[in-house]
Amino acid sequence: MTISFSTLLLQVDPPASDFTDVLFMVVLSVMLIVLSAMSGRVNMGFQVPGFPRPLSASRKKILLKRFPYYVNLSENKRRRFEQKVQYFIHVKEFIPRQIPVVTEEMKVLIAACAVQLTFGYPKIFLSHFKRILVYPDNYYSTINKTYHKGEVNPRMQAIVLSWKAFVEGYIDQEDGRNLGLHEMAHALRLENLILNAEYNFLDAEVLESWQRLADEEMINIANGQSSMFRDYAGTDPDEFFSVAIENFFERPEKFKGLMPNLYGILVLLLKQDPLNSN
Repeated sequence: MTISFSTLLLQVDPPASDFTDVLFMVVLSVMLIVLSAMSGRVNMGFQVPGFPRPLSASRKKILLKRFPYYVNLSENKRRRFEQKVQYFIHVKEFIPRQIPVVTEEMKVLIAACAVQLTFGYPKIFLSHFKRILVYPDNYYSTINKTYHKGEVNPRMQAIVLSWKAFVEGYIDQEDGRNLGLHEMAHALRLENLILNAEYNFLDAEVLESWQRLADEEMINIANGQSSMFRDYAGTDPDEFFSVAIENFFERPEKFKGLMPNLYGILVLLLKQDPLNSN
């Protein structure tokens, strides 16, 4: 982002009554330039020294060991991925529930999951959702009196995850079930509708095409004729989207082979293709 300023014409000996005003404008101009550079460069995916710090070697080690999506990226894309992970951790509050602390591994992998989904959008960090709540296992919801593995709560600005279910989603990467991606997909759709700096980032025409094809497939699910998605995808359009996202990343070849049009729309919508990650 570039900010242009009018030239400040300073007299050699400004009147005393004007000196404070001139000084204030100079200081304000410098501050705006610095803040603009910091905001613009972070949002565009470039590293700003000290804001936040580059991803540490220990965090990179976690990604290399635990996150195949990152491992399969080119070196240049890995650097971009690392910057987004670091920034996500930097701006979110990770809150332990029924566990002593949210560990470094938890933070890195949950952030990586969010970045995996939003990697095609350098400026998108799901900014409305400021809190990540982590439970050790399924947890009881006092709102609807049932146990959950995860949920997205826009009123509380929170994404809630069972760590056990999150890990299980990445252990088997070919079953089309991934709790982290499922909940982040819910957050993504909501973020697109919330009036903030990230509002309406998804292309409206592509979304319209997506919904038309999704409605057709939901009818197939209701009739027991879907060859790709589990029955839960037919619950409503939001659940269909989240289940589709799980399959998009975990079973892209099958997805593209059976539903090339729906798969192609997701490629356009997310601005990435799991079958061509390099």
